[in-house]
Amino acid sequence: MNRMIDPELKYCPNCNDEYRAEITTCAACEVELFTGVQMQELEQQKQRNKAARNMELSPDDEMVNIRKGPVMQMKELQHLLEREGIPSLAVNEGGACGQGCCGTDLLVQVRMSDVQEAFAILEQEHVRSTGLAGHDTTHAGAVFNTAAENATCPACGCSFSTTQATCPDCGLCFA
Repeated sequence: MNRMIDPELKYCPNCNDEYRAEITTCAACEVELFTGVQMQELEQQKQRNKAARNMELSPDDEMVNIRKGPVMQMKELQHLLEREGIPSLAVNEGGACGQGCCGTDLLVQVRMSDVQEAFAILEQEHVRSTGLAGHDTTHAGAVFNTAAENATCPACGCSFSTTQATCPDCGLCFA
């Protein structure tokens, strides 16, 4: 466990926010909170699953591509997955031009049984590396609809008339 879990408090199973014992729902995720004891049990189960996972890949394992990219980025991804107890392969896709001007792209593969956990790790890393953890992303799915009278900016959440093609708050252009 990387953090202290107080059995007397409650925790969000999604965002790991900590709450007083009388609070029942996470303010950010709107899900039911776990007690500290439940969170400790969940963390212990994750550690047991991680310790029991076989880090050796075999030819019989069904492998799934999870990301494609430059060699160095894919090697970093492999190290991240390994730290979390997920074995992976980096394989050459063979898509380089052969003249030395194009970099080689690799495909990172994980076992089919590890895909969901690998994607959760990728999502956490994306949020951490982009700084999105500290931002309100509730409006990220907003769409600028010219047929509507008003629109909500997906970048900042400002509500404005669709007669304007630019958000008056942040300057995001929709034209």
